[in-house]
Amino acid sequence: MPWSLAVKRLTDARNYWIATTRPDGRPHAMPVWGVWLEDRFWFSTGRQSRKARNLAQNPRCVVCAEPGNRTIIVEGIANLITEKSLLKRFGVAYQAKYDWDMKGFDEPIYVVVPIVAFAFTSDDGQFTESATRWKFPEP
Repeated sequence: MPWSLAVKRLTDARNYWIATTRPDGRPHAMPVWGVWLEDRFWFSTGRQSRKARNLAQNPRCVVCAEPGNRTIIVEGIANLITEKSLLKRFGVAYQAKYDWDMKGFDEPIYVVVPIVAFAFTSDDGQFTESATRWKFPEP
């Protein structure tokens, strides 16, 4: 699968799953809304959410685009965004995608920098032949 198709899938998805790790090592997965922007996944969550608390302890996470016959999985590192220009860029993209105004939003916003991504398609017996992996420089 070409990376351009993976980017389209990541961009077009409405819902994503994010998996984090609890401090005791147990996994945690939850759906989120987010945007694929500038080759990174941007999302928000509540300050006291399990995701935010997990990411404060261990920023490594996994993001999956919503289910479909083309699965895209991104492993990366989530960074808390505080720079106003980046927050604004996220807000504009989020507003355009979800019709949700982020102005005045006072919860954490993260950007996941990819380290490795995987793709599979479940189209008619192509699952094993379609496995694709992309590696990115570690941040």
